[in-house]
Amino acid sequence: MRRRDFLMGALAIAASRARAVEGYPAVDKGVKLAFPRDFGSHPLFRNEWWYVTGWLRTTAGREFGMQITFFRNRPRIGEENPSRFAPKQLLFAHAALSDPRVGRLLHDQRAARAGFGLAEAAQGATDVRIDDWSLKADGERTFGRIAAREFDFALEFRSTQPILLEGEAGFSRKGPRPQQASFYYSRPHLSVSGTVGVKGERHAAGGDAWLDHEWSSEPLAPEAMGWDWVGLNLSDGGALMAFRMRDRNGGKFWAGGSYRTASGRTRVLAPGEVNFQALKTWRSPRTGTQYPIAMRVGAGDLQFELEPLMDDQELDSRASTGTIYWEGAVRARRNGRVVGLGYLELTGYWKRLEL
Repeated sequence: MRRRDFLMGALAIAASRARAVEGYPAVDKGVKLAFPRDFGSHPLFRNEWWYVTGWLRTTAGREFGMQITFFRNRPRIGEENPSRFAPKQLLFAHAALSDPRVGRLLHDQRAARAGFGLAEAAQGATDVRIDDWSLKADGERTFGRIAAREFDFALEFRSTQPILLEGEAGFSRKGPRPQQASFYYSRPHLSVSGTVGVKGERHAAGGDAWLDHEWSSEPLAPEAMGWDWVGLNLSDGGALMAFRMRDRNGGKFWAGGSYRTASGRTRVLAPGEVNFQALKTWRSPRTGTQYPIAMRVGAGDLQFELEPLMDDQELDSRASTGTIYWEGAVRARRNGRVVGLGYLELTGYWKRLEL
């Protein structure tokens, strides 16, 4: 049996049992996140991801968007099986490059069972890898290494600001019920340097990135189809994260976010303070899925218009995590002026998202 078929079968079983299975730890509001411990993996929880996105610019002024995401899943299959082949922990990875000269998202994906020295998500530090794809920290620096079919990254991310604990000290609500929550922190304004390879050319590049790390045991709320999420590195040094969970009619089921000023003052955004309004839609020529790729985002007293670096930033991950979504580099404008750069994520438009 091929590895991909085995993993997809395991995921299907896990998804069908998700609501009935117990035995995962709860996301407890009283838990205080501690670092460096919580940079690493939390293998008892059902789902976890490390997500890095950013804007890169070459010395010649060419702009790219980049994404590196590693996922960990505990399916609770074969946990009593002593075999090293039992799928006790599954790892997935997505990588993508947005290049306006190409005009479509270049992307690749990986999937593996943890173990055998080939795939691992370490505890106590950021250190996750599948074969020669990796995201690994060394002090205040994190290194991303990706060798994909059409592109490659060799990037260093350096912290320039304190960790941003999302929600209430890292306890991030994802619905009206207390158990609908995750542990979640961000690292905005990471300074990026390194190289990007694309179409046989190698470019030295630098820029600004955003890292998210989130873990939970809860599946997506049954009322929700998916989410819209944005993370913005603002030009004045501030940072904004905002999201909305959409219901089956496309309305807002839940929302939240945070805004940190350049001086370091943080405001948690309540559900009623966050709104997303579509300004432009794009239909994928491959899947027929329509996405609102330009948005007006209201976050408390702030309002931004998001415009994509390019329209076609759809990522087909059916060979790994089983879904299709739009994940793209965006500029944030206010009164017509660019005031930030970031990433917009749109899930649940192709089909309902299953975590």
